[in-house]
Amino acid sequence: MLFHLDFKVEYAADQSQNDLFSVWAEEADAALGAKKAGVVVDLWKVVGQRRVMAIVDVESMDMLDQISLDLPIMKKLGQHVDITVTALRTYESFAADVKERLE
Repeated sequence: MLFHLDFKVEYAADQSQNDLFSVWAEEADAALGAKKAGVVVDLWKVVGQRRVMAIVDVESMDMLDQISLDLPIMKKLGQHVDITVTALRTYESFAADVKERLE
């Protein structure tokens, strides 16, 4: 199952930017490891914002929920992270469905 994840990251007023970067560096290692393992299809950092977008390929919604709860950034800054999740369908599957409906 493919999902688009949009992470918006904030941090507490009493937290320094270096504190944020320390957590984010740990998160980056985990994210790039997941990409190498094939769970993360690709990742993008939005320029000028504390925002990251990812396409992930997981077996189930339950698995996605479990993974998201275990992310370093969620464990350490979860109250300051908002994740918008969108389920995706491959365009090839959609196109085949549309063509079948025409028959």
